[in-house]
Amino acid sequence: MKNRTKLPNVYLGVLLFLMYVPIFLVILYSFNESKLSSVWSGFSLKWYTELFRDRAIFEALGNTLILGVISSLSAGVIGTLGAFGMTKVNFKTKSAVEYVSTLPIMIPEIILGMVFMAFFSLLGLPFGMTTLILAHTAFCIPYVYMLVKARLVGMDKSLVEAALDLGASPLRVFFDITLPLLLPAIVSGMLLAFAMSIDDVIISVFVTGVNTNTLPLKIYTQLKTGVTPKINALCTLMFAATLLLCGLAAFLGRTPKHKKQEPESGRAGR
Repeated sequence: MKNRTKLPNVYLGVLLFLMYVPIFLVILYSFNESKLSSVWSGFSLKWYTELFRDRAIFEALGNTLILGVISSLSAGVIGTLGAFGMTKVNFKTKSAVEYVSTLPIMIPEIILGMVFMAFFSLLGLPFGMTTLILAHTAFCIPYVYMLVKARLVGMDKSLVEAALDLGASPLRVFFDITLPLLLPAIVSGMLLAFAMSIDDVIISVFVTGVNTNTLPLKIYTQLKTGVTPKINALCTLMFAATLLLCGLAAFLGRTPKHKKQEPESGRAGR
């Protein structure tokens, strides 16, 4: 008889507790009437009212979403083409080039931010949304590249060879066979890049402009004067939107139930 222990369940319970209790507290104190998170003074929706009156926060949120979408889309295109192109070439320094392409996610963010600041200053680019998009795209590309590369390694090469043998051009093979097979990896990489772009603070501090603000930078600058529960309300709304999108994706992606096949005897008797 196997020796069973409850240790894995206890470990999982502690892990889930540490992960979700902070989220629960943020949601709870977004309805707190008091400005102090350590004092519960009653249920109130005033911080949501204050949130919708704050144009600066929603402007920063809009900039963050625009930045995340553009940088993740750009990283998706460049990372996919880079991973696909590396499978078509073979030279001695190929492994070194692949290693260098993943450096942006291994270099500390503060060093990467200083490098971007010096590079953009050398080019004479005005700091703002343009430099933010370029910097975020650069450190988001490796996430897409690595996932697409792993998918290409595990992909069945016979499908491409069969299409070429049947007379399809390499371009049509890419769009009709390769790209649909890579699509799950591309989408996963772009979603990861989008999350990393929204979450970034350190690199954005070095490359943002005076009149360009993102939500992480907005919250970071408010730490000096104290973060109000408006941020808790905003986080609650973003968390609810994330749950809604995940639920919608699960609903649309579910496999429809197939109709029951008629028995052979029934079809034969027709």
